[in-house]
Amino acid sequence: MAQPPHESTTAQPSDASPPDASPSDAPPYGSAAGGHRRVPGLSRRGLIGAVCAAAAATAAAPAVVAAAGRDHGSPATEAPTEQAARGTVERAFPETRSGEPAAGTVAALAFPAGWVAARWDGPDEGGRVRFSTPEGDSDWAPVPATCSSANGGARLIAADGATGYRVQPPTGARNLRTRALDTTGGPRRRTRVPEEHPRLRSISYLSRAEWGADESKRFRPDGTEIMPPAFYPLQTITVHHTDTANNAADPAAVVRAIYDFHAVDNGWGDIGYQFLVDEAGRIYEGRWSGGSGMPGHDARGNMVTAAHVGGANSGNLGIALLGNLTGRPPTEAARTAVTELCAALARLHGLDPLARIRFVNPVDGSTREVQSISGHRDWMATECPGAVMYGELAALRTRVAAARR
Repeated sequence: MAQPPHESTTAQPSDASPPDASPSDAPPYGSAAGGHRRVPGLSRRGLIGAVCAAAAATAAAPAVVAAAGRDHGSPATEAPTEQAARGTVERAFPETRSGEPAAGTVAALAFPAGWVAARWDGPDEGGRVRFSTPEGDSDWAPVPATCSSANGGARLIAADGATGYRVQPPTGARNLRTRALDTTGGPRRRTRVPEEHPRLRSISYLSRAEWGADESKRFRPDGTEIMPPAFYPLQTITVHHTDTANNAADPAAVVRAIYDFHAVDNGWGDIGYQFLVDEAGRIYEGRWSGGSGMPGHDARGNMVTAAHVGGANSGNLGIALLGNLTGRPPTEAARTAVTELCAALARLHGLDPLARIRFVNPVDGSTREVQSISGHRDWMATECPGAVMYGELAALRTRVAAARR
């Protein structure tokens, strides 16, 4: 699902792709995040680009359960700064644990796995996976398909607390690599978070610190940043779903899993979206933007490039709704949060939510005619953002236009 970072016009579109960079800075060319699928659809153990149900929420991250969305009790702030200086408090978040067994074995893990990240070189379609629990082994199940056959596979497969697993890649595949991930039960890592939620204009959101982002994942062992931020004026907004399980008990754990998969397995050093929204209407800050401006922006108001639409990331802001919206609509809370977030961004950037625009990639000059607020499938062959959510985009644009006034 990944796309070459230089976004050449000859590259195949992908589910998510590295931020724009020179070819020498490119991470491995493979599949990506977002868990979005090529028709036909995935099984419940779907890839993610996303992830599956997280374990029960713990008291270790109390800031994550505070409501996000519009704070009607506070005046809107129109300044292009993230927030005024305010106090912080210390919180504890579980470190993401990972295990890397030898290929071809049913690994005995030291912890229950929430997900298995798998990569290989060669054929993209096919492969099998099975899981072990104290009660025994599951049947073999197909490895879910991905929406782009770009030089091999990359999957984040729901493991549902398995204590072991085995992955068989497609026939002819080479160099299988796997990791088990646990984003709920690891040792606690303490960090400081704002006493109050920061705001994007009048919209409160969970900062990276508040959902437990481990910023060390953005760096190589020598301390250099894997994918330094690049900034361009915002031209368009693209809506996604993460294709993870609905009704996740701990949405922040899902966000941490997506982050780990994108940053480590895809080699991007960060999460592929600028913002994410959970079913309770909480908005999560995504891609790191340097801390000098609003989330997703630099101090001049330009948008940070993320990795969510292959070949068209720069100037294209990605918002991902957690869950699978193929057969069901978003919750009312998520619908409201996405509307308000898009309206705030439209006001900030002078974007007409009802317009059809000519997107011009500032990196390679390629163009695309799309709605100013579109769905992932408008850019490539994928089910994302899910059939039901895609059917709501016209209504979303109308709501955003009304809220923007």
